[in-house]
Amino acid sequence: MIKIDTTGLQMRIREGLKGDEIFDPFRKKWVSLTPEEWVRQSLLAFLVQKEGYPSALIAVERGVRVGELNRRFDAVVFDKTGKPGMLIECKSPDEPLDDSVISQLLSYQSVLQAPFLMITNGRMLRCWKIEGLHLSELEEIPPVKG
Repeated sequence: MIKIDTTGLQMRIREGLKGDEIFDPFRKKWVSLTPEEWVRQSLLAFLVQKEGYPSALIAVERGVRVGELNRRFDAVVFDKTGKPGMLIECKSPDEPLDDSVISQLLSYQSVLQAPFLMITNGRMLRCWKIEGLHLSELEEIPPVKG
C-alpha cells in the first residue's frame, strides 16, 4: 500500500443548485462532489501538483468498449507519445479495494494496455507495474516518464 499526502492541494469547490460541486480541471466543468469524485480529484491533484504529472496528459471519465459493453474508466495518464501509461480506478472511501475492483480495472486494461495500474479509495492506494502477464505491486507511485 502506498501513502500519499494530499494536504495543501488546490481544488475549487462551490455550492451548486443540487449540492456541493468540485471543479474538474481535466473535463473543464463543475461536477457533483460525491465521495468518489473527491477521491478522484484529490488523487489527480496530487499527481499534478506534487508528483509533476502533466495535466494535459490526463483523461477523466472517458468511454471505452470492453467486449460488447460500453464502459467509462476513471482516469488514464497518457505517455508523451499518446499511449496509455497508467490506468486509474477510484472508489469512494467506504468501498474496499477488493478483487471486484481489481477485476474492473483489469477489464479496462484488456483494452487500454497501460504498463501501470492504480486503484484508490482515498484511504488506500495500490499500484502495479505490468510486465507481460506478470503484475508487480509497487511501493511508490511511478515517476513521470520524460
